[in-house]
Amino acid sequence: MQNVTIVDHPLVIHKLTHLRKMETPSREFRELVKELSSLMAWEVTKHFPLKEIDIETPICKTTQKVLAEKDVVIVPILRAGLGMVEGFTNIIPKAKIGHIGLYRDPETLQAVEYYKKLPSDIAEREAIIVDPMLATGVSVIHTIRLLKEANCPNIKVVHILACPEGLKAVTAAYPDIPIFCAAIDDHLNDHAYIVPGLGDAGDRLFGTK
Repeated sequence: MQNVTIVDHPLVIHKLTHLRKMETPSREFRELVKELSSLMAWEVTKHFPLKEIDIETPICKTTQKVLAEKDVVIVPILRAGLGMVEGFTNIIPKAKIGHIGLYRDPETLQAVEYYKKLPSDIAEREAIIVDPMLATGVSVIHTIRLLKEANCPNIKVVHILACPEGLKAVTAAYPDIPIFCAAIDDHLNDHAYIVPGLGDAGDRLFGTK
């Protein structure tokens, strides 16, 4: 699928398997989400530009490369997206954090917005939306629309798990938006849960079920 990147590094696959296990407790689940997010951040940031600077090693003077300044905002979709923030800020410590609060109406399965807080300079930043699960796609589509309305020039989306239905919906709505995920599962069930999936990521992160 165009603009979809599967981050299938062996460490990612290994950690994802442990994340899926129903016996994995919340504390370990949170750590795995953080670790997976950091591993995926390496792939997401591959395009970051470099610039040359002059330095001096213990041996001699030399010209080497460092990251050019790049303004980034991490945008977790509340509440499960919060679990991925630290993994990304470990890799991009200067990133700002925006927050989008959504819940899925159990009857209509549509996204209902209850909170939005974005940096005032969002129009000058690259946004990385983070949410562990891409199920129906309605929450991500809503978030992308909010960022585009705020004139955010570059947007990427990162999930740990996705499914064909969600990917089809997001890429149909926004074919220009790159999507990164660790795996694409089989399908959604009648309750809009990913199969085989890992259950409700928010409940498992915060121990609320």
